[in-house]
Amino acid sequence: MLDAFTGAAGGAACGDLSRLSVVIDDGRISAVTFDAEGCGATCAATAAVAEMVDGEPLIVAARIGIDDVDEAVGGLTPAKRHAAQLAADALHRALASAAASSERLAAPHPGRVLIAMSGGVDSAVAALLERERGADVLGVTLKLWADPETDGAKACCSPEAVLGARALAHSLGIPHLTLDLEEEFRRRVVGTFLSGYGSGATPNPCIVCNGEVRIAAMVDLAERLGADYLVTGHYARIVDDGVGPLLAAASDQNKDQSYMLAALPPALLDRLRFPLTELTKPEVREIAARHGLAVAKKPESQDLCFLSGQGKEKFLRRHGGLRDREGAVLDRSGAPVGRHRGHHYFTVGQRRGIGVSSPEPLYVVATDAAANTVTVGPRAELATRQVKIRDAVLHRDGDRVDAVKLRYRATPISASVRGAGSGRHAALDVELGESFDAASPGQAAVLLCGEAIVGHGTIARAG
Repeated sequence: MLDAFTGAAGGAACGDLSRLSVVIDDGRISAVTFDAEGCGATCAATAAVAEMVDGEPLIVAARIGIDDVDEAVGGLTPAKRHAAQLAADALHRALASAAASSERLAAPHPGRVLIAMSGGVDSAVAALLERERGADVLGVTLKLWADPETDGAKACCSPEAVLGARALAHSLGIPHLTLDLEEEFRRRVVGTFLSGYGSGATPNPCIVCNGEVRIAAMVDLAERLGADYLVTGHYARIVDDGVGPLLAAASDQNKDQSYMLAALPPALLDRLRFPLTELTKPEVREIAARHGLAVAKKPESQDLCFLSGQGKEKFLRRHGGLRDREGAVLDRSGAPVGRHRGHHYFTVGQRRGIGVSSPEPLYVVATDAAANTVTVGPRAELATRQVKIRDAVLHRDGDRVDAVKLRYRATPISASVRGAGSGRHAALDVELGESFDAASPGQAAVLLCGEAIVGHGTIARAG
């Protein structure tokens, strides 16, 4: 017996409720049931959606938006248009339930691609470029985080972002699905972020999110939708060194995102495409403006998606229980030189906000979570010629490493890793060809061979 996938929208707040359940058989909606509560418009809109999708391929159902429902019921007054929205939301939540399953949702179709759509300009232009080259384009948006304290309008993975991305996809004539990964995101990404700060590190959650959660799940969905590739709006390249595919930096160094994608397994790269590889951000915005997209001038979020609107300190308190906890600020000899509010507010390399007077600028050179201390010193004490990394992965033998990137915006510096074969390593020593300041524990170390990323790990300590 085939499973039914159910979605509902509305409820107590508005008094109207729309609910639909669909059964999918070989990529087609073979059965649909529905019920609705509240005003006549909601009942009519829900019934209309059920009739529209019954017997249709899932991909056809994924094209249905608010305007389609409105038209199907003969046009709603502005005061009743919410009924079309509820019915469309109920449908798309049912389709999202199917997307999160292991069901095959469509037969393989040559030239079909799945676009990861965030609702921003980069993914929108990626979709346009794929459509212009003749691809059969489908869209997917991830729902990763829902929190009333988060500014959903700025977060790329919030319920508000899902609605915006769906509307954008439908305006381009693209079917749209939502993939809900909130539980896994909360556990593997946010959990790692909170435990990292609690242990005195400064983690980079985007590395974990891209490498272990988001991309693999969307590639799996692409396969179940019969798509050849997953396409994203990232600025990165895929190169082949003769052994297989590897990531490399994009042409626009100001927007290069290969560092954030460094934990992607090479096995996934054959299923990925980055159409913005050779473009700059201004060129992408110009393409969007030329096509009349409202997101052409949409500003970029500068914060982590789950921090938008509340800031790191507030988030650590609410979700990690990391509250003010007074401790000592020490110099390198261990002598106290001041007080602080908690070790988790400090990052190695930080200069501002230390709160200690000194004739020369002071920087955070170490934190100790167990002792709740922060050690400070002059900039020279940040310098290191060796970095130890943990949880390392090498895609090629360590002898091929010739450079390392130790921060997102840092310039790669010459480096070597001796005597380590390809595979996983609990720990590796990276020798630097020049001095580097502020290798911060918890950040990613991305290992390079020429332009290609051949490994990665997490900075455990410098020196």
